[in-house]
Amino acid sequence: MKKIELEIVALSHSITQTHSYAVVLGEVNGMRRLPIVIGGFEAQAIAVALERMQPSRPLTHDLMKNFMMAFNVELHEIVINDLQEGIFYSKLLCSTDHDTVEIDSRTSDALALAVRFGCPIYTYENILESAGILMEDEEKKKEEVAVSSSQVSSSGEEKEDLKALSIEELQTLLNDVLEQEDYIRAIAIRDELSNRKK
Repeated sequence: MKKIELEIVALSHSITQTHSYAVVLGEVNGMRRLPIVIGGFEAQAIAVALERMQPSRPLTHDLMKNFMMAFNVELHEIVINDLQEGIFYSKLLCSTDHDTVEIDSRTSDALALAVRFGCPIYTYENILESAGILMEDEEKKKEEVAVSSSQVSSSGEEKEDLKALSIEELQTLLNDVLEQEDYIRAIAIRDELSNRKK
């Protein structure tokens, strides 16, 4: 079965579920999108890696990467290989000097590792066909502009709250959320500060 390469195009609060996030994967050189609902910790792990933030202590996925590198295990690719009752299943294709293995993984964890290793993300046509969304040209252009400016979306209310704060208040809030290791909010605050400096 032919694999289709995907890339992460957006990460945002899930509209359908509270305390959940959605990671949107886009077909490379294509118009289809694959939204996947993930938990807050996994969203944070993906956001930290996408934004190249350096947490004071390694997050779980950083630890996993360090462990794999220490034992010369290379991550070649991840494949979202199944969809059952709304749940995506993935596998990691890894190798050592002597062996190549496929390891079962939650999709959110696989994506967090893929971002850290810089390895490709794949799925199959039947999964994109059943769970994918076809984007219109205009929507795709808007989405690409948002991603290229490296924004990780947050809820509209939070954006409005940030606009009401002064630069000093934003800087203090940024320091507080970084101390609490809330990297998703930190990215939104950093983006608001960047917008003000333009």
